[in-house]
Amino acid sequence: YALMFKALADETRLKIVCQLRGGEELCACDILDNLNITQPTLSHHMKTLTESGLVNGRKDANWMKYTINAARVDEMQLFLGGLKAKPETSGQSGNC
Repeated sequence: YALMFKALADETRLKIVCQLRGGEELCACDILDNLNITQPTLSHHMKTLTESGLVNGRKDANWMKYTINAARVDEMQLFLGGLKAKPETSGQSGNC
């Protein structure tokens, strides 16, 4: 989970993830049009997001297309929801 939270801790990457919400596949060129960054900077951010597992990428001709990895987002939601629950056995750390 640390990699996912670290990826989301950057304001630009958070904006990218917000663009991808809803399951729509976006071309890197479309993401770039909505940000005030260079293409190499976008590539760096997308590498971080894909390595964290939050975003899926696929090559399509000359551009990459990206989507949210819904399964990983679901995992994060379960993890966060579990933070409110008390461990059943004293001393257990659960998913942490």
